Amino acid sequence: MATPKPVPLFPAYVELKNLRFSDYPDLQAFVDSGASWWQSHWRWGQEFLNYTGRNKSEHTFTRFRNETERFLLWLFLVKSKPMDQLRKADILEYADFCWQPPVTWISLVNCDKFQFNNGYFVFNKAWAPFKLKLPKNSQSDDAVADKKKYRPSQQTLTATFTGIIAFYKYLMNEEYLYGNPAQIAKSDCRHFIRDAQVKEIRRLTDAQWQYVFNVAQDMADEDPVYERTLFIICALKTLFLRISELSERKNWTPIMSHFWQDSDGNWWLKVFGKGRKLRDTTVPPSFIPYLKRYRAYRGLSPLPSVSENHPIVEKVRGQGGMTSRQLTRIVQQVFNRAYDAMRSAEGEDSARKLKEASTHWLRHTGASMEVERGRALKDLSEDLGHSSMATTDTVYVQTENRVRARSGKDREVN
Repeated sequence: MATPKPVPLFPAYVELKNLRFSDYPDLQAFVDSGASWWQSHWRWGQEFLNYTGRNKSEHTFTRFRNETERFLLWLFLVKSKPMDQLRKADILEYADFCWQPPVTWISLVNCDKFQFNNGYFVFNKAWAPFKLKLPKNSQSDDAVADKKKYRPSQQTLTATFTGIIAFYKYLMNEEYLYGNPAQIAKSDCRHFIRDAQVKEIRRLTDAQWQYVFNVAQDMADEDPVYERTLFIICALKTLFLRISELSERKNWTPIMSHFWQDSDGNWWLKVFGKGRKLRDTTVPPSFIPYLKRYRAYRGLSPLPSVSENHPIVEKVRGQGGMTSRQLTRIVQQVFNRAYDAMRSAEGEDSARKLKEASTHWLRHTGASMEVERGRALKDLSEDLGHSSMATTDTVYVQTENRVRARSGKDREVN
């Protein structure tokens, strides 16, 4: 018997916290169509996600919403068993399901969960709870992509358990449930692999970074409208910023007065990062000329003042700062041009990573270069906003592996 096709259960946080079933007739019909415990479980999911939306970051809400939705859909449509009856073996069965879900549960592109139609929110039939991630710059074509080849990464599998464990913990704290089988099952999941591989950070080489920088600088020199592009590229790499930390969000807008100077003449940038944590990142003197030329393009004084409320990166049209999506498009344009320039000059092998690169690679590139420069790990960790120095050590320290790789090149076949 074929597994029923899934449907979305939870809209975005703004809609979810005030959701009325009368506005979502498809969702109401689906929840009402099942066993009586479907309604209580959906409400548990809504409460948990509303709590997450209020107290965690937007990224955490989205991640937990996806995991909660998948888990409840599996309970409703596959397992037909409420959460208070689940045991460790059931959670491991769910892990098997996530490892190889039905193709009807897999999509190739991100889709809106609901569509507004004739005054109501209805299911988007193109949506599915699992996504087969295609290589960057490839075409999303059902005829080419084989959904049967879907397998979650180790990071995705870890996120799955993290989300379910957090859901159970919330329900236990609210005294809806009295046990967390997901916590127990995680260590016995057969799909986890003990990893002793060499970790390769997704970063640009020094040469690739130079092409990116040169392209951005040439664009700005040829047309002042690209001064913003040069500033964004330099800020993401030099200040180790996530794209979200430079963008406007519902509860935070990066403004020019977030650049500030202490009594010793040191410059800092106040950053609102993951986990709703504020940190101050050091701003090196080498970055100041790029800040000044960007401000000059915008008709501002050379350096920010303490009361200045201009967005750090303003929109082309309208008021306020740029969104993450807008910033990503700007960075991608530079990556594309840098790839073309490097491929023409040095060949495809040298330029290939520029075709794969994302905005986050700039943060990794800047941090990795700092490690290679010999900067103290503790100082770098604080600039990056890592909660533990061990994270910085695990992610960025590759010096020993590079030495090992160089020494391995000397051995001969005969």
